[in-house]
Amino acid sequence: MPDHSPMMPRADHLITIEQKQRRVTVKLSGKIIAETERALTLQEADYPAVQYIPRDDVDMTNLALSHHRTHCPYKGNASYFHAMAGNRRIENVAWSYEAPYDAVGSIRDYIAFYPDRVDRIEGAALAGRTEV
Repeated sequence: MPDHSPMMPRADHLITIEQKQRRVTVKLSGKIIAETERALTLQEADYPAVQYIPRDDVDMTNLALSHHRTHCPYKGNASYFHAMAGNRRIENVAWSYEAPYDAVGSIRDYIAFYPDRVDRIEGAALAGRTEV
C-alpha cells in the first residue's frame, strides 16, 4: 500500500498561495463557466501558477464529478470533474482538493481548471487596484 503521509513544502519545493487583486474568468465553448474576484494563485515549485476559484463562483451545473482521482504528497487527494461543451464531454477538465493537507488548507472548496481543456482562463487586474 502506498505511503500517503503529507510532505511539507520546503526550500527545494516551495508552495505559495496568494489572493491577487484580479478578476479571473474561465470560458468553455464561448460560455463563462467560472468568474471570481476571489481566486487564489497557487505557485508550486517550478510548475506554472494555478488559479483556484471558489466553488460558489463556478457554474457547477456544467460540471460532473469524475471517477478519476490522484494523490499529491504536498496537497492531498484530488477529485476531478468533467464538463459538457454542447454535446461533447470534456474529461477531467477541473480538479479540487476536498480535504487538502493543512499546509495548503486554504484551497479547500476551490476548483482549478486545466488551461488546455477550456477555451481560456483570463485574469485582469481590478480597476482602481494595484496587483500585489
